[in-house]
Amino acid sequence: MQLCSANLPTGAYAFSQGLETATEEAWLKNVDDTYDWLTLQLRYNLGYTDLPLLIRMLNALQNKDHSALQQLNAIALSLRETKEFRLNDVATGQALMRVLKGLKADEDKVALDEFLQSESEISFISAFAIASYQWQIKQQDACLGYAWSWLENQVAAATKLVPLGQTESQQLLERLQPSILTVIELANDCDDDELGASLPLLSVASCWHEHQYSRLFRS
Repeated sequence: MQLCSANLPTGAYAFSQGLETATEEAWLKNVDDTYDWLTLQLRYNLGYTDLPLLIRMLNALQNKDHSALQQLNAIALSLRETKEFRLNDVATGQALMRVLKGLKADEDKVALDEFLQSESEISFISAFAIASYQWQIKQQDACLGYAWSWLENQVAAATKLVPLGQTESQQLLERLQPSILTVIELANDCDDDELGASLPLLSVASCWHEHQYSRLFRS
């Protein structure tokens, strides 16, 4: 619960991940539009990228295969299609690693130390995997927590941007929750050659955000 808390100082709240441009361009006008937008990302971004990589990273850590972890970290970063998405991934990943350094870890601290020394850029997925491994969080729970944390951040952003009322936001979370377990099942069945997904309009939104006249969120 601590790892998935919105109070964990990773800075994820500072990024809208395309939502700010989508609302500026009037692609998202109401709660139903937002539901469709987030459902698509849950299935393809989390289902074919983040969660399958998280599962593989947890397996690598369990097997103490740090070279595999490094390779998976490189894949995670390479699958971020825009400079903004990569910035988001690296900034939150490095922030989480700083948090972990200040918290008590288990006796197998070598995974954290070696990884910090070997990588100049750390994906948030990698940092989340290390935290889950060190705190002995089960794989299913780690995936559930990762997906929930992402979803909660996105709904919080949509609350400000669309905008949504507080009740609408809670109703949206309630509608989207069943999709999380479905996406985790999808991630568990994802083969290596299926890793990665492209949502072109989402990438366009990320690129346009850099030049948006007025921004609440980081670019």
